[in-house]
Amino acid sequence: MTDNANTGVTQVFQLKSANLSMTALELHFFDNDEFEATLRDKISQAPGFFKDIPIIIGLEKYQGPDSELDFFKIIGICRRHHMHVVGVRGGTDDQRRLARGASLALLPAAAQRERVEEPKPAAEDTSNEEVAVTQPVVETRSGEAVPARVVSQPVRSGQQVYAPEGDLIILASVQPGAEVLAAGNIHVYGPLRGRALAGIHGAENARIFCQSLEAELVSIAGHYKISEDLQNDGWKSAVQIQQKDDLLVVMPLDKA
Repeated sequence: MTDNANTGVTQVFQLKSANLSMTALELHFFDNDEFEATLRDKISQAPGFFKDIPIIIGLEKYQGPDSELDFFKIIGICRRHHMHVVGVRGGTDDQRRLARGASLALLPAAAQRERVEEPKPAAEDTSNEEVAVTQPVVETRSGEAVPARVVSQPVRSGQQVYAPEGDLIILASVQPGAEVLAAGNIHVYGPLRGRALAGIHGAENARIFCQSLEAELVSIAGHYKISEDLQNDGWKSAVQIQQKDDLLVVMPLDKA
């Protein structure tokens, strides 16, 4: 047994709440070969983004028979492609029983989670470097005060900055390999060269604003475009990105 008397440590561990960004795979039906082919195609579009990420299987839109819902096969396919299934969201009692049998966590359906979640304070940055942050307050349409997170220094490669409730405002650049996420809009007053994910809780009206679009990936409410797609429209110029009819649309800021 390690002697921790000199360090003052009295407990093996502590449990604390954490705000995490998770990718949801909304499953409509399951066919082993088609599932793997579709997953391989999605990963090929942004391999660095999907590598070693945890994912949740969303069952709210599942229409296939429960007899075809094989979570062990889903877990195995995802692991072969370096993605890790950690739980399911929504589903019927029988579907959740199958998920429990595969040792997956059970999460409430998306709409239910949005109703019961209490507002949380902004999460701390996961990087080792400190980033200067202030939190002014903005007003939502309902009049509720929601903190906007403001970062005054460049977000460097390997850093992740997260605004779990409101907007995220970056007063500098977002470097390649960095990631910025927000429940609301993302504003970057400099080059956006990393990854930007707005509306991460499903807010389809969220937008991304930047002074120079050079991103590896942008996403709004789960819909995304990678660098190769973005270079055809608004590249290295001041733009806003929004979602229309399940597609991401890039528009010059001076024409917004």
